[in-house]
Amino acid sequence: MLHFEKKGNGKETLVLLHGFMENSSIWSDMEPHLSENFTLLKIDLPGHGQSEIIAEVQTMELVAEEVKKVLDSQNLKKIHLLGHSMGGYISLGFAEKYPEYLKSLTLFFSTYFPDDAEKKAQRIKSYRIIQDAFAHYAKAGVPNLFNPNEKDILEGKIEIALQTALSTNNLGALASVKGMVERTDKKHVLENLEAKILVIAGKHDNAVKTELLIKNLPDRTNIKSYVLDCGHNGHWEKPGICTAIINTELLHNLPKHLVL
Repeated sequence: MLHFEKKGNGKETLVLLHGFMENSSIWSDMEPHLSENFTLLKIDLPGHGQSEIIAEVQTMELVAEEVKKVLDSQNLKKIHLLGHSMGGYISLGFAEKYPEYLKSLTLFFSTYFPDDAEKKAQRIKSYRIIQDAFAHYAKAGVPNLFNPNEKDILEGKIEIALQTALSTNNLGALASVKGMVERTDKKHVLENLEAKILVIAGKHDNAVKTELLIKNLPDRTNIKSYVLDCGHNGHWEKPGICTAIINTELLHNLPKHLVL
C-alpha cells in the first residue's frame, strides 16, 4: 500500500496528492491552517517519498486505484480530493472511476488537458536523461516551475523544491513520466462530476496553459476557478492565499490566520 500520513482532527477529510518529483512534505506551509478544519490524508504517490514503484508505466488510472486502496483501508467513503500537477491528473482519474467518493475535487495547478504532441515528444526524450542523469534533469527543470519575476524572493523555496526532487527515486520518476504520456482528455469528468470542483491556477505557470484552461472550463454552477500571481507551485509560492481559498470554497470557513 502507498505510504500516507494523517494530520488534524477536522470532521471533513481532505486527501492531498503531490506532483511529479514531490512527496507529502510539500504541504508543510499549508498544513497548519488546513488541519484546523480538515483531517488531512497526505499520500506519497508510487516511486515518490516512501512509496514503492508499482509498475514500469504508472498510468494515472492505475495510481488512482492505489489511492482508493488507501481510502478503503481507512474506511473513507466521502472525501475532498486535491491534487497538485501530476496529483491533479491522478485525481481526475480517480473522479472518473470513483465519483461517488467525492465531496469535492480540486485541481491545484493542474489541468484536464492531455499532453499535446510537442509535450509528449519532450517527455519521451526525457526518458534517458531521467534514467542516466537524474540530478541534471531535476536541476534544469525545477527552477522553471516558479514565478520568474520572483526567483530572488523564492530562492529558499526553490532550493526546498530541488532537494525534494533529488530525493525522488529516478525510476519512480521515469515510471510516472511514462504514465503521464498516456494521459487522455478528462474534460468530460468536469462536465459530469456532481461534486464541487475547484480550480486554482497560476498566472505564470510554465507547466499548465492557464489561460486556455480557464477559458475552456465547463460552464457549470459547481465549478469555481482562481488565477493567482504565481508559477506552478502555489503551495510554496502563495501558501496563505491557497489555504484561504480552499477553506472558504470547500467549507465556507476562513482560517484564523493567513500567511500571505
